[in-house]
Amino acid sequence: KFMDKLKGIVIKSTGSWYRVLAENAKNYECRIKGKFRLEGSKSTNPVAVGDEVVFHSDETKEYAVIDKIQKRKNFIVRKATNLSRQSHVIASNIDYTVLIATISNPRISSAFIDRFLVISSAYEIEPIIVFNKIDVLNTEEKEKIRELKKLYLSLNYQCIDISAKTSENVDLLKKIIKGKKTLFVGQSGVGKSTLLNNLKPGLKIKTLETSKISGKGKHATTFYEMHQTEKDTFIIDSPGIRELGLHDFEAFEIALFFPEIKKYSVDCKFNTCLHKNEPKCAVIAAVESGKISVQRYINYRKILSDFDK
Repeated sequence: KFMDKLKGIVIKSTGSWYRVLAENAKNYECRIKGKFRLEGSKSTNPVAVGDEVVFHSDETKEYAVIDKIQKRKNFIVRKATNLSRQSHVIASNIDYTVLIATISNPRISSAFIDRFLVISSAYEIEPIIVFNKIDVLNTEEKEKIRELKKLYLSLNYQCIDISAKTSENVDLLKKIIKGKKTLFVGQSGVGKSTLLNNLKPGLKIKTLETSKISGKGKHATTFYEMHQTEKDTFIIDSPGIRELGLHDFEAFEIALFFPEIKKYSVDCKFNTCLHKNEPKCAVIAAVESGKISVQRYINYRKILSDFDK
């Protein structure tokens, strides 16, 4: 016999099987009904971690069936392989993206931070920059973080200093992400696994390996999983930012995701201005007069150059 329709949230997706955490706090292994295609979606996977779904469980079968995906608040994609115009949705309905950055071992580039901020903003997710390993910084490195924080705080981005190792300020981060769904991003070596395991002891998150052949994250074999750390609080581990892509955006839109460039661009002579070398560009003038950080402008141009390919 059919059970009632149940509601739940997808916490793991392997591409053919989906683990759904139902409102009754039970986990169900689900499949999807027939050929599921989201309207207007060019993604390779119709169901992603974070999706809120309606499903039914048939007692004669070992698995439940997803009947409907609720409208997504947002989602974030990884670049699909170059051969395809499609994207792969990593996760949906995310409240925060957290970038774990370190000033040395490994040293984060500001281009990396800015790309992360642009991708988060493009997909309407609030970004948080977390500077890890503050327990091992020398005076010069502390100063560097202070400068970076000053810049990003002036642009209204949240920044936190933590030490995943000694747990300093980890409680502060816990407080912010409580009751939310948060996607964690970071290069290898920044202490992402240490932090995630600190947020939920016993989690034993394995770092997502990238394929040796291409050096890029493998597509078929990377399963995304959302971990519940407390009631209504979920964390998702993700591949590096290089795998995260801007899908279906135009070059002129990139300026919208740099708040200070967006602000000055209203005074440009041409509304199609890309702030490269156009005449009477208010953004270039603002860079020259020190109102916009030169480094941020360089990073904007780097992201823009992706569209020339």
